[in-house]
Amino acid sequence: MTIIYEFDPRFAHHLATLLGDAVVVDTAPALVEQVNADRDEHLVLFGPSVPLADAVAFAGQCRLRRPELGVVLLRPELEVDVLADALKAGIREVVDPSNHAAVLAASARSRDLSRQLAGANRATGRAPVPGPPAQQPSEDPNEPVDGQVITVFAAKGGCGKSTIATNLAVVLAQGTKATGRRRVCLIDLDLAFGDVAIMMQLSPQRTIADAIPVADRIDETGLRTLLTRYASGGAEVDVLLAPVQPAVAEEVTRDLVTEVVHLARSMYDFVVIDTASAFTEQMLAALDATHHYVLVGTPELPSLKNLRVTLDMFDLLDYRREARTVVLNRADSKVGITMTEVEKVIRVPIAGFIPSSRDVPISANRGVPLAAGQPQHPVSSAIRELAVKRFLGAPAPAKRGMFARKKG
Repeated sequence: MTIIYEFDPRFAHHLATLLGDAVVVDTAPALVEQVNADRDEHLVLFGPSVPLADAVAFAGQCRLRRPELGVVLLRPELEVDVLADALKAGIREVVDPSNHAAVLAASARSRDLSRQLAGANRATGRAPVPGPPAQQPSEDPNEPVDGQVITVFAAKGGCGKSTIATNLAVVLAQGTKATGRRRVCLIDLDLAFGDVAIMMQLSPQRTIADAIPVADRIDETGLRTLLTRYASGGAEVDVLLAPVQPAVAEEVTRDLVTEVVHLARSMYDFVVIDTASAFTEQMLAALDATHHYVLVGTPELPSLKNLRVTLDMFDLLDYRREARTVVLNRADSKVGITMTEVEKVIRVPIAGFIPSSRDVPISANRGVPLAAGQPQHPVSSAIRELAVKRFLGAPAPAKRGMFARKKG
């Protein structure tokens, strides 16, 4: 059931009719009483007549005390300042109340995020308290040093996440004059709709789905039989492809993902993971095993909003802030939003700016990443600069035993 907080009784009734199962309140004490009475409720809708300050204050309290409760704000004008203040407080969506489809979609997305957040907290067994915990590497001098796991994530599709992941894998494999070529494994964990095979023109003879029957006993030799080699532009990348059939995605378990990632990081200098745009069990397993998070957005309000929600979610899951790298793709697009406004919305520094280019979709259609086919292209150069600054020039990764959560 949705809680609707709105002063105008006629519009509140209209919203209740639109949403179906809903209860209306028109005072702040009534809202608090209703929220406390139903601990399973996951959505509060603030109507257009409610002051922004009230919504911001309520969302700020929920963000700390009850993060699974989503807040959606209805406003007829979606100004950047309004959106920035709302997201800063933890409001998940700001929607035009006259757009019924958008109101329903925003409500559904908020409920879905609440379910994912509730499931994530149950799966990890941790209270959702913000703040990164200290993670200590093993001090055993005989413990082998693993490769670095880099997960590329975007909570909204269409941001160019797979483009960045494939080109980053190629750039890391090419290495630098100082490092030489590096051993790189690229894992496509967009299990239902992975595009890596198409973007690198690879034939999916074997995929991660072939590991399902041997999930409890897969070893390094078994993993190598599942990999497909990509070689072009002075780079060699071993790729673990996503299943061909989307229905198989549900059979890839969290434990299998954990095992595959830990095996891969013992075999390669870098493991790059392309992900789905959702906090599924499989994604959480990959994120748990990650050294560096590359979080991708574009200069559009829906994408920036999802990026801000992702950063908040990472805080709740205790993923280290210093391990996050925010990348703005298509950064030079003329879409009416300045860089100042972008940073005001997401409230974190942007580490990488990837320019827009029509050559990107052309390279995807050809199945040749720009970093391999056109290494001097501005997009290739931007990704290489990011790789050198954040990964190729970084200190050696922590030893095995670094992660607080492993299989079992």
